[in-house]
Amino acid sequence: MTDLLRLPLTDLVHRLGRRELSPVELMRVTLARIAATHEQLNAFVALRDESALLADARLAEARIARGEARPLEGVPLGVKDLEDACGLVTTHGSLPFKNNLAERDSLQVERLRAAGAIVVGKTNAPEFGWTAITKNLLFGETRNPWSLDRTPGGSSGGSSAAIAAGVVAMATASDGGGSVRLPATFTGCFGLKPSFGRIPHGPDALWVTIDTAGHGPLTRTVEDAALHLDVTVGEHPLDPSSLPHPGVSYRSVLRQLKPSCRIGFSPDLGYAVVQSDVAETVETAALVFQELGHSLEIVKGGPPELGRDWGFANAFESAAKLHALLPEHEGEFGRQFIAGVKQGWQMTPERWAAAQRRREELNRWCADVFARYDLLLTPTAPYDPPPAKGPFPTELEGRRLALASVASFTIPFNLSWHPAATVRAGFSKAGLPVGLQIVGPRHRDDLVLQAAFAFEQARPWAHQWPAL
Repeated sequence: MTDLLRLPLTDLVHRLGRRELSPVELMRVTLARIAATHEQLNAFVALRDESALLADARLAEARIARGEARPLEGVPLGVKDLEDACGLVTTHGSLPFKNNLAERDSLQVERLRAAGAIVVGKTNAPEFGWTAITKNLLFGETRNPWSLDRTPGGSSGGSSAAIAAGVVAMATASDGGGSVRLPATFTGCFGLKPSFGRIPHGPDALWVTIDTAGHGPLTRTVEDAALHLDVTVGEHPLDPSSLPHPGVSYRSVLRQLKPSCRIGFSPDLGYAVVQSDVAETVETAALVFQELGHSLEIVKGGPPELGRDWGFANAFESAAKLHALLPEHEGEFGRQFIAGVKQGWQMTPERWAAAQRRREELNRWCADVFARYDLLLTPTAPYDPPPAKGPFPTELEGRRLALASVASFTIPFNLSWHPAATVRAGFSKAGLPVGLQIVGPRHRDDLVLQAAFAFEQARPWAHQWPAL
């Protein structure tokens, strides 16, 4: 039955729809797999009542029997513990929120449920999604199924570990600076940060001012991600930044990549330090597009390095959300997390203005790149996943690393709003997955998916997953 849980989401949907697989059987197998892998992975941190889950599965089975199946009918769904699912606690991986019971679904979860998915439980995340290492004081660290002493990344690390280890085929994820793409890379999955606003955000008690974060699919295949998007995209009145429905099914256009794209490749964005074997693996993967008939050119230079600006902006917004809990509950937060949040008080008009000028430099650089190229390729993560408990490396092959070095290639496209995906490029010398990032023009999520799908067809990866 473990092999069943390693199937792509689209294969499971097909089997369920043809009644070759029962939603009840699938739910039982999923719950058994969660229990069997929990001690090793710690991917799921909360579950709904088993009897309620089996009742939902029976309802899904009846719908399928009546010919009324919805696109995700009977599919077990994990929800990242930064996102609300009605009836479950949203802890944000934080002790002061350990009893924060959600009274409604997030907009994304609401749409996934409406498409027939069955929420099973919550997947682990770092405290308020702050780091690319998934650990917190409430639930401890989540581990990478490829190497249990390593992190599966963050902040969507519980989701990525569960998908890569054959626990569930579908789990939600979100990306504020790489939190879909980095865990997808570290676990060999596919991950997409869509154009800003593509999947509606919220609802939130506080109007969101930091416009870098969004939900995105983290899956086993590109087609799985397209299916996820097809049932979640489209504007919503509770999210003023949400984009209108694109008017097409992403899944239906996957095979429509034009035959000769102009593709730029930046091995370092002009500033990043990259592990040598990771760099070699990514360059080899980029050349696949040349083999497919597309032009490939090296892009020299790059945008300004914006990791520190990004960090200060997020600290400022986090301080706005949490200041009412301080100082009474300060000791309950993780030390590093709350120290980072308190940097938000150092934000000044001068610092804000300087950051916005650098962001405009990034915007101009991106405009120039996409005037010359249809797509941009880079590494996704610059080095192998760090240890499960941390820390991040401060030096790499004799070169000093910046504070946010793990997100050197991902942060720019959160700040610029461009869609960016990661595909499995191969493996490092340590036998760990390496990611190739594919970036497209704003609102061209379809083009990014098409390029990712073409790469996946040329270099298939979804048949190869770690054995626990």
